[in-house]
Parts: sequence; C-alpha cells; structure tokens
Amino acid sequence: MFRRILALTIKEFIGMLKNKKSRMVLILPPIAQIIVFGYAATFDLRDVPVAIYNEDQGDISRDVIARFEGSRAFRIIDNLDSDDEIAPVINLQKALVVLHFHREFSKNMLSGRPGELQVILDGRNSNTALIALNYVQTIIADFNRQWAADHSMPSAPARLVVRSWFNRMLDSHWFIIPGIVALLTIVVTLEVTALSVAKEREAGTFDQLLVTPMTPFEILVGKSLPGMIIGLIEGTFIIFVTCFWFDIPLRGSLLVLYSGLFTFLLSAIGIGLMISSISLTQQQGLMGAFMFLVPSVVLSGFATPIANMPKFVQDLTLLNPMRYILVIVRSVFLQGAGFELLWTQYIPMAVIGIVSLAVAAMLFKRRLY
Repeated sequence: MFRRILALTIKEFIGMLKNKKSRMVLILPPIAQIIVFGYAATFDLRDVPVAIYNEDQGDISRDVIARFEGSRAFRIIDNLDSDDEIAPVINLQKALVVLHFHREFSKNMLSGRPGELQVILDGRNSNTALIALNYVQTIIADFNRQWAADHSMPSAPARLVVRSWFNRMLDSHWFIIPGIVALLTIVVTLEVTALSVAKEREAGTFDQLLVTPMTPFEILVGKSLPGMIIGLIEGTFIIFVTCFWFDIPLRGSLLVLYSGLFTFLLSAIGIGLMISSISLTQQQGLMGAFMFLVPSVVLSGFATPIANMPKFVQDLTLLNPMRYILVIVRSVFLQGAGFELLWTQYIPMAVIGIVSLAVAAMLFKRRLY
C-alpha cells in the first residue's frame, strides 16, 4: 500500500513541477505577496475592551473611569482587584488595555501633584494598541483641561505612564507579517489540492485510476501528501523570511507552531479535496478555491477583528480554520504561548480536517465507482 501511495505522490509532484504554470503558482505569488504585505499593509480596528484596576477608590479616579464608560470607543469588561489579575486578562486577550490607577492618584491631584495613571497595552496587535492609546490620551487630555480650568491650575495634573506588552515599539509589522504565514500557506495548499483530481479528470487520465489496484483511500492519501509537503515547505519559507528578513522575534516553540501548521494544513487539504472532487475542470477547481478563500480571509480576523462582526457572522467564523491558525501563529511569535494556552485552537481545526477529509473521501469514492 505504501509503495502505491508513494508512487502516486511522486507522480503528482512530477506533474506539478513539469507544468510551467504550476511552478509559477508555487513560487512567485508567495514571494510577491509577502513583500507587498510586509512593507505596505496596515489595518485599522475599532473595538477596544478595557479592564480597570483602581487602587485609589477616590472620587477623581471614578470621574476618569466614568469618562471611559461614556466613550463609545471603549468597552469596560472587568474591574480587577490585584496586580496578579492584570497578566491573565492581557495574555488571554480578554482586554486590549488595562488602566491602573495608583493608590494616591486622587490625593496627589488634590495636593497639586501629578496623579499617575498607568496604561498597559497588548502590543501583539500594535495598530489597534496605538489607536487605543490615542483614544486614552484624548480622554485624559480633555479631563486635564477641565480639571485645570475648574481648579485654576496652570498645567495638566494627570500623567500617563504607558507600557506595551509583547510589542514594545508597537510596530504594526509584528502583527501583520506573522499572519501571512497562515494566509499564503492556505492559498498555495488549497490551489494544489483543489486542482489535483480536477486536473486528472480534465486531462482524461482520471479513468486510468479505475484500472489501478489502488483503493480510494490510497488515492486520497496520495493526492493529499503533495499538498501537505508543499504547504509545510511554503510555511517554513515564510517563517524563515519573517524571522530573518523582517527581524520579527519567534518567542515560542517551533513544536507548538508546526503542530498548529500541520493541523491547519490537514483542514485546508480536506477542503481542497472536497472542491476538487466535485469539479469537472481545472477552471471549476480554481473558482471553487477562490470562492472559499475570499470569505475565509475576511472572516479570519486577519484584517478585521472578529469581535466587531455581527453575532451570526462571529458564529460562522467558527467553521473557518484560518481563525484558529492566526491565533496560534501570532501567539507563538509575539507571546511565546505554549500548548496549555492554545490547545483550544487545535481541536476545532482537527475536527474540520477530519470531517472535510471524510466528506472528500465519500465524494471521491462515489465518483470513482
């Protein structure tokens, strides 16, 4: 069985490498897209979840908090009681911003000294963090002007102390480029697998599979392996460029990253083979892959936060494997997250992969016989 699968896999590779168009698809688009996204892309997000840690409990800190509660740019999701609660809400991405009012905030301001308000930002999404920081600074500046006018003070009393986690310089490339690992990998893998069976059928060689001793399972595995191998090679190339060309730190484990990449490729291959099994021509296969890719990218959180989408669309994103791999890639690169934080992202991708491969096998078997 293994010899037959290996022979079919080698045949698929030879067919792709001999075809000039296939070689162009595998090499040029990933290079062009990573250059374009790496240097030109930047994204804007709107929803800003905020956690409050107020050690002061004075009237002035409550007044400042009321201004954030009244702002449509912020949504207060939690009130913290200790320093130990700050890290979990940032690490688990429950809050993008934590506002920490120090114990003597109101006392210092009433005595004419600056009251310190610490702003802790999740720097993994640097573009959003910068926008959130600008909103915070606008609210505090407005509060300062009113306080100075009401108390006949010449200068602004409240002072921000900003600290950004995971991305100290708030470089937007640190958020965008790791996501390209998932984007370009699914593009290439889906194209390869979506064309695999359709290409055989269009060329008239599909019927030759009927007279071979190979079972439908062996043919399905033989068609899947090239997509998996090419996807891993493409992913490795993009990871290499991300680390050594764009100088973005890889803080987590390669085992965690490649486990996520393998599971993601499994789901992408299953979807690609489903498309290929129902396509009669290569053009239909390409159109099917394109019809899946566009909503997959839009609903992944790559460009627009899922939290900003309508509720029914958020539920729809649960069927999208790109949603989960983006969390894994960005968390491993910027946060150094391990399996204990990311295991909930692996399970849905594995389920999607198993179900899609099973459906592809049934469709393939029905067409084979």
